[in-house]
Amino acid sequence: MQKNSRPGHPTTCGKVERFQQTMKKWLRAQPVQPATTTELQTLLDLFVAEYNHRRPHRATPATLYDSMPKAHPGPAAGPITHKRVRHDRVDKAGSVTLRHNSRLHHIGIGRTHAGTCVILLVQDLQIRVLNATTGELLRELTLDPTRDYQPTGTPKGPTRRPLK
Repeated sequence: MQKNSRPGHPTTCGKVERFQQTMKKWLRAQPVQPATTTELQTLLDLFVAEYNHRRPHRATPATLYDSMPKAHPGPAAGPITHKRVRHDRVDKAGSVTLRHNSRLHHIGIGRTHAGTCVILLVQDLQIRVLNATTGELLRELTLDPTRDYQPTGTPKGPTRRPLK
């Protein structure tokens, strides 16, 4: 049994170490000790069957697996829509990124919102960007998949005063 864990997650390592301790204790308790790797493998196969199916007074892994509800495909009603909720922060340039069909798109929000934590609500090509703190709708748009940058629609540069 191989189980990999990320650094800083000792509980995963502890579970594996406990399993190995149980297995070694069981192997030492066997009246006939294996002399070859084939005999050892036979004993290990016996231990796995015991561990997964016949341990007394415990919920065995097989029992637990069998008792859990299984995922089934849902009804095929209507077109499949893509729903996502994404948390992000507006960058210094005033935009956030969103991947659609393996392509990265930049969505302009506005430099006044730089550093603001936002929530992106994505339904197919329809996107709403909300301020995560206040819930204010910052931008609503339909993604243009042919463009990398989705502009805000406001003119570039500072606001100009009208001439008199």
